[in-house]
Amino acid sequence: MMIRKIKILTPLLFLIATLSLSSQERQDWDKIKSLKIAFITERLNLSPKEAQSFWPIYNEHQSKKEDLFKEERFEIGSEIKNLDALSDAQASALLIRMQKLEEEKHMVEKAYIDKISKTISAKKTILLMRSEEDFKRQLIKQYRQKRGGK
Repeated sequence: MMIRKIKILTPLLFLIATLSLSSQERQDWDKIKSLKIAFITERLNLSPKEAQSFWPIYNEHQSKKEDLFKEERFEIGSEIKNLDALSDAQASALLIRMQKLEEEKHMVEKAYIDKISKTISAKKTILLMRSEEDFKRQLIKQYRQKRGGK
């Protein structure tokens, strides 16, 4: 009877722990997104009119970038992990897919810059691009400090 309870509880505890970690990762990701929005908002000093048209374009672009990242990381990445199992023809097809994805990422970025620069000034567009890089650097720096402190 006790062994049966353990057999039932073990997977249940594992599931709870997994869901809890997944929830924590989601909360961390949401927190990072919020910090990034605050960082960009402060840096760009958008007028209410600019903000009203800027944020929908920005959020749409971020969503597209996430989709492309997922494709690159999970779909293409899983095939690359099994590279030894691929035939030359499959590897060639994968290479073509990777090139198309890079082209698509470039086109998405170009369309975004064209669209956003019609919403905010060219100077603020460049400042936005710099601010995103600054935010990434700051995030990495904090991550390294946190890991180094443990």
